[in-house]
Amino acid sequence: MATRNRMPPWHETFILPSGRELLIRPIRPEDAEPLQGAFSLLGPAEIRDRFLHTVDELTPQMAQRLTHPNPKTEIALVAAEPLPPGEALVAAVARATILPGTRDAEFAILVSHFIAGQGLGRQLMRKLVKWARGKYLDRLQGDVMESNEPMLQLAASLGFEPQTHPSASGLVRVKMELGA
Repeated sequence: MATRNRMPPWHETFILPSGRELLIRPIRPEDAEPLQGAFSLLGPAEIRDRFLHTVDELTPQMAQRLTHPNPKTEIALVAAEPLPPGEALVAAVARATILPGTRDAEFAILVSHFIAGQGLGRQLMRKLVKWARGKYLDRLQGDVMESNEPMLQLAASLGFEPQTHPSASGLVRVKMELGA
């Protein structure tokens, strides 16, 4: 269940079925260290599903890039404990980036297996779609491992259409047309 209650733009309280509260909010530079710390809690399949290959660590450079999105062309949201940035454990990250020279954006999302399947990924995806529509983009797309059935099902339920990936086997490109 999500509530808004006069919070700053793009902030929303999300209540898990267990009653635990998370705050969906824009990523902040102070989130870099907690993100790096939480990376070690991810399983190999989660990392592969998000990064589409094996990654051993979230380097300081990767964390720096992730926590400093360009507000004109990107949005990055986290779902974290309702504590100040830098102190809050981050449970999920969702990002969308406008592809240069196009009216399309590419998304990526990672929800910790500790809270997967509880509606958080759906809420984050809805926010990315809202952002893309607000930018008057034509399409929102993402690459998903064909073995990541939960993400493929989520994308389909939100109106994304699966397509054969143009250059990589084992991947499915999901696209949503955002036009009127």
